[in-house]
Amino acid sequence: MDSFLVRGGKPLHGEVSISGAKNAALPILCASLLTAEPVTITNVPRLRDINTCLRLLGSMGVQCFWHGENQLALRAEEISEPIASYDLVKTMRASILVLGPLVARFGEASVSLPGGCAIGQRPVDQHIKGLQAMGAEITIEKGYIHAKAKRLKGARIVTDMVTVTGTENLMMAAALAEGTTIIENAAREPEVVDLAKMLVKMGAKIEGIGTDTITVHGVEKLHGCEYQVMPDRIEAGTFLCAVAACGGNITLNNTDADSMDATIEKLRTAGVSIEVDGTKIHASMNTRPKAVGARTAPFPGFATDMQAQLMAVNCVADGTAVVNETIFENRFMHVQEMVRLGANIEIEGHTAIIKGVERLDGATVMATDLRASAGLVIAGLAAGDETRIDRIYHLDRGYDRMEEKLRKLGADVTRVAQ
Repeated sequence: MDSFLVRGGKPLHGEVSISGAKNAALPILCASLLTAEPVTITNVPRLRDINTCLRLLGSMGVQCFWHGENQLALRAEEISEPIASYDLVKTMRASILVLGPLVARFGEASVSLPGGCAIGQRPVDQHIKGLQAMGAEITIEKGYIHAKAKRLKGARIVTDMVTVTGTENLMMAAALAEGTTIIENAAREPEVVDLAKMLVKMGAKIEGIGTDTITVHGVEKLHGCEYQVMPDRIEAGTFLCAVAACGGNITLNNTDADSMDATIEKLRTAGVSIEVDGTKIHASMNTRPKAVGARTAPFPGFATDMQAQLMAVNCVADGTAVVNETIFENRFMHVQEMVRLGANIEIEGHTAIIKGVERLDGATVMATDLRASAGLVIAGLAAGDETRIDRIYHLDRGYDRMEEKLRKLGADVTRVAQ
């Protein structure tokens, strides 16, 4: 398991390009199952989770080929086995996204109950409830979801909670269902919108994209297309948090600032000067950040995927910040690691109270999940001496060559192979 050695205390200067969004690319890749025709996806990030998804699709018979650095060609003309095995699903919860497309196009699917980051329970009951409403027969045996349907039927589905992958799965399934499906209490995240745009390009008929009520008029078949994945708003937000904590002047290329309003607002409150110029974001910071509280919420609220990074900023901020985590019950696992670096953080249930200190000290810490890794990297960059971050493989699941990009900004970050 690789580690990062981060020698902090330096402001960041320079520019980097933001990669395609992992959370948009994964459902878009799974959408290739909905057609027998070729699909070309561009701006695909090079990540562990992307490779896992490609292995999963390949195990079913999908042809997957890289063309250049960030372009993928996929063709699901024939599927040998509509099965998503435990060995692959256990490492990436997004594997559940093959369930809807497989049932919709092939009439059956067997998908292992998912795994992924250890940040709390993320049940798939809303996926199952929605597919059952559309006529699928579903059983759960020996850790697998087995679903069958001659053809799914349109239905009105009201989810009990806002679920991103649930909305995506049901939207993909509804695209090939007979009749009209209405998904109420749908997730509005930009990545859901990106998938919907991809499906429309494939011939799907979808109304209400970007709202909490999505209407899908099922069609007989979908066709191939070429589609470009949106920029990763979480990666961009992570770099903005890094400059907030360390100071400096950076430019981020290939961004979508419209998808980042909540993050940008918080960082401006913390004192970061942020200017948006088309697909570029310029950010500068020459003072100690001000403490800024946050409450995680579904889009357009403050993203849970940015909580650890903002906490790292608050660790060195002037004042006290209160952060409430409302999405996942175990998403404060990075707190004890930040405390090892000298942070002053107290936990009360789902609330973290962070009293900023003037500087952090280097230490050896352990990454517990993807976004916790990013938060620890930012804390290490803000520390006065060397920080070692172990189990950095979590970071590789969602950040495309992060250490290379940080070095472009002048950071002293070294990957140590184990």
